[in-house]
Amino acid sequence: MKILQINSVCGVKSTGRITTDIAAQVEGDGHECKIAYGRGDVPESAQKYAIKIGGKVSVYAHALYARAFDGAGLGSKSATKKFVKWIEEYDPDVIHMHNIHGYYLHLPTLFDYLKKAGKKVVWTLHDCWPFTGHCSHFDYAGCDKWKEGCENCPQKGAYPRSFLDKSRRNYAWKKETFLGVKDMTITTPSNWMADLIGQSFLKDYPVEVVRNGVDISRFQPTPSQIREKEEFQDKKIVLAVSTAWGERKGLNDVYALAERLDEGYQVVIIGLTEKQIKTAPKKVLALPKTDDVASLAGWYTAADVLVNCSYEESASMVNLEAQACGTPVLTYATGGAVETVPEGHTVPKGDVEKMAAALADTIDKKEILPQSMIDKTGIAAKYLEIYRGL
Repeated sequence: MKILQINSVCGVKSTGRITTDIAAQVEGDGHECKIAYGRGDVPESAQKYAIKIGGKVSVYAHALYARAFDGAGLGSKSATKKFVKWIEEYDPDVIHMHNIHGYYLHLPTLFDYLKKAGKKVVWTLHDCWPFTGHCSHFDYAGCDKWKEGCENCPQKGAYPRSFLDKSRRNYAWKKETFLGVKDMTITTPSNWMADLIGQSFLKDYPVEVVRNGVDISRFQPTPSQIREKEEFQDKKIVLAVSTAWGERKGLNDVYALAERLDEGYQVVIIGLTEKQIKTAPKKVLALPKTDDVASLAGWYTAADVLVNCSYEESASMVNLEAQACGTPVLTYATGGAVETVPEGHTVPKGDVEKMAAALADTIDKKEILPQSMIDKTGIAAKYLEIYRGL
């Protein structure tokens, strides 16, 4: 069986690692897999799977068009036509899409091909962008216009940021474009996300929940000299990790949490930009993002607890990664994040006081999910069942 995955990135960030994890597992089961991607660099270990869609000029032009005219998903037409020709030559048995937004695909062109090709299609929705008129998440804004038809978008300034509001048009073209694929199954990483799809215009497609997992041979308890190097031997390390920080990820809440903790705690934030590092409070150890799994595993292991103050989560890979390294997690009760921690490891969104109060108990109990709910093993088998139509 030949499987083609499509995602914005390959081998990096959460969705990129998911695609390469699937590729490695299905390859080990005797199948062939390629990953077509649009942005970023690809680790050497994933090069054998990688197929680049377009180039930097195409991505920049698409991003500019999206910013000016709210046209995410409507640029990169030439690059997508070339990609479709490549698909026709490669002739995969299954096309498995992940994040198809990110300024690298002209979606009407891609879906026109999918509707004509008669291929088995799987679409994993990692966020809500496919069924809204603009945004990738709407929890933070408390908006439910996506259920009937978007207009007057309250989040045109959020990704994919735009000066104009074309949410009504976008909702219409997405609905027309995404419906009508004959053999397509949608998968989601959480029950929460599956429920949302059931309320959207995608509701008539079959939906399967396939929970994310992590590579426990890489994310595992990893001894390091981090505590000695940073002189945190007598501190309880409170770790927060994201690939991109902002209000929606709860950066200000993590800062507020640091202010509420006494000298026995040390808050560490990984994933900040240079500008954010310069303006971070002195009580916080501010670090840049990294795709070095060994380094992340070292930090997860050194930490006493991971806090997740995100206001919007379809599921949470960092919650799983930390627990794979033996570290308990305390998270806001948001979206699919609730399904990635043991019962009792959530606090209401925005309630920094409750999070601060719950830290000591979370650290002392050291409760984490069973390994079977963290390990990625079995995910590829589930996808193979879906690929085969079982």
